[in-house]
Amino acid sequence: MRARIRDTEIYFDVEGVGLVPDGRRMRERPTAFILHGGPGADHSVLRGCYGPLAQKMQLVYFDHRGQGRSARGSPQQYTLDENVEDMEALRQHLGLGPIVSLGTSYGGMVAMAHAARYPDSVSHLILVVTASHAYHIARAKEIVAERGTAEQIALCDDLFSGRIDTPEKFRQYILGMGSLYARKEDLGLSETGLDRAILSSEALNRAYAPDGHMRNFDLRPKLHLIMAPTLILAARHDWICAPEFSEEIHQLIPGSDLRIFEESGHSIGADEPQNLVDVIAGFLVHKTRQGRK
Repeated sequence: MRARIRDTEIYFDVEGVGLVPDGRRMRERPTAFILHGGPGADHSVLRGCYGPLAQKMQLVYFDHRGQGRSARGSPQQYTLDENVEDMEALRQHLGLGPIVSLGTSYGGMVAMAHAARYPDSVSHLILVVTASHAYHIARAKEIVAERGTAEQIALCDDLFSGRIDTPEKFRQYILGMGSLYARKEDLGLSETGLDRAILSSEALNRAYAPDGHMRNFDLRPKLHLIMAPTLILAARHDWICAPEFSEEIHQLIPGSDLRIFEESGHSIGADEPQNLVDVIAGFLVHKTRQGRK
């Protein structure tokens, strides 16, 4: 499905029903926006990971502008701010009230910025393996130098130098870095998973090249504005969004909860899939019973 919003067209898909029978009435389930990472990936890599949550709520997956099946447009508009505004416009386009906002990696950055800018639009915020400012790039370089192979060190340098400039190079980057992203096999980042995905090297470089918009972003001054109950999930072995960045976010978002997955790399959904789903589902039940902060 496609939504014409603002100056672009956003591809979205829905998993799970919004209304379920409950005795003599129909009960409305929460709706969650699932935000993919990258930038330059698409929502397909998250379908297997978060699909089980469709038993608890309706899931809306979408591709950021310039990525996946969404319209391309000018790369100058492939920015965090544009992604935030697109997200809010899509929520309004779908006629939704406050949503559960679940962002992974770069998607977590978008979700954080959106929740700070539009606090009344978010009922619950779930941030998975993410960071709130640009220093995660320098830290990632240090970690790759410590843990990576010679090939991975070279691929990391290509990423942050803006040299991954074709979809095929992007694909080879993902395959080569796979053992750093997940400690177990991540089917979403395998040959088969990548065959299903649509990769946008332009969006990747617009973010991480030396003049990219991720080089100077800093959400920390705005995080105190987030009002939604917030769950922060980190991975002990994450190379690109090390757990220290989740610990920092936890300190800056009032009343937030933090969980570090001790056996996971950046792809918690591959390394500890059932634990990931259980923690998210438990958080939603517990915080709904407590009520909004």
